Amino acid sequence: MGIPPFILASASSARRRLLQSVGIEPIVRPSDFDESQVQLSDPGQLVQTLAQRKAETVAPQFESALVMGCDSVLALNAKIYGKPANAEEACQRWQEMQGNFGDLYTGHAMIDLKQNRTLVKCQVTRVYFAQMSDRAIKAYVATGEPLKCAGSFALEGYGGLFVEKIEGCHSNVIGLSLPLLRQMLAELGYDVTDFWQ
Repeated sequence: MGIPPFILASASSARRRLLQSVGIEPIVRPSDFDESQVQLSDPGQLVQTLAQRKAETVAPQFESALVMGCDSVLALNAKIYGKPANAEEACQRWQEMQGNFGDLYTGHAMIDLKQNRTLVKCQVTRVYFAQMSDRAIKAYVATGEPLKCAGSFALEGYGGLFVEKIEGCHSNVIGLSLPLLRQMLAELGYDVTDFWQ
């Protein structure tokens, strides 16, 4: 079986860097899917549905490829948080998050156009946030980083300073679970090393 090109249906530079860090050079095709079309109260179902819709939006651009879509949200105090709309919202979220913990859900959808198969899975990681002063919250939000991230923080950036510990997959918090990626490729009959550049 020939190795198809690996397409990342996401504009996330963090996801692209994760793939590059393990030897996969994806072709990046951001999905223009309107996420507001999907309203689900279960975070696991929500991220899996969004990931699949993103991959399905991009897949028709290719004849034979492996198309991966991802979506992440943070569930905290029975609320689901995607990217904050503005700095004020990011500050309010951090008031809730600091000294607390949340579950970071990432949906992964992989469409193998060659085999006409689709896999959709979810990975969950628990994140414990540090106690923070109002000054630290304002300073962090002022960096602009929280406005680009589900859950208003980037583990691989300034936000890493305010995460006490995580339980589960580390890369999942950054936006793509590398162990799950390896397992999904295997389920489709590929070895992850086949995609090394």
